[in-house]
Amino acid sequence: MFKRLREDIRAVKDRDPAARSALEILLLYPGMRAIRMYRRAHWFYKHNMKFIARWISQSAARSTGIEIHPGATIGRRLVIDHGHGIVIGETTEIGDDVLIYQGVTLGGTGKDVGKRHPTIGNNVMISSGAKVLGPFKVGDNSRIAAGAVVLEEVPPNSTVVGVPAKVVRQNGQKITPLDQVHIPDPVWQQLDAMNKQIAELTEKLDNLSK
Repeated sequence: MFKRLREDIRAVKDRDPAARSALEILLLYPGMRAIRMYRRAHWFYKHNMKFIARWISQSAARSTGIEIHPGATIGRRLVIDHGHGIVIGETTEIGDDVLIYQGVTLGGTGKDVGKRHPTIGNNVMISSGAKVLGPFKVGDNSRIAAGAVVLEEVPPNSTVVGVPAKVVRQNGQKITPLDQVHIPDPVWQQLDAMNKQIAELTEKLDNLSK
């Protein structure tokens, strides 16, 4: 337990340049408090003491503004920076060395049963206000931009942006974006094809009448 706590403190100190001491992180950082309380709640949840687990998790939500369901599975060295408004659903799985900013939701769409929430790989960064909704995987070493709404699987080593989120960079290479200005108009294309057919038929009729 103490080894895990030291790991968590070190992870925060490595990622947050404003962190001055281990004691400050332990006592004053709401993200650290939420993770510590989650780990206690998760133990009770796994031992089928779900009322106590939920009581702890709701106490954490009230005191930190961070709601982590005790049924979620969280790996090592999770860092929650600022943290207010974060919601992590029951069947969420989070890998190691993940960084989550304020306002993030790891939730469901309401359409799924059983596994309803996302699986976050290792070394993933989820920026402020992002929503990851559904039972799919976000691959290792990926980055989710601020305000993005992710509704489908994200390949490893990718950066996604937008609503709905799209991959703009993968394995260090920029993905060619969709041309939003010169998108073909399918109605115009159909009309153009019909005009060509009419012109061909008219020409054939003219030739027959000669």
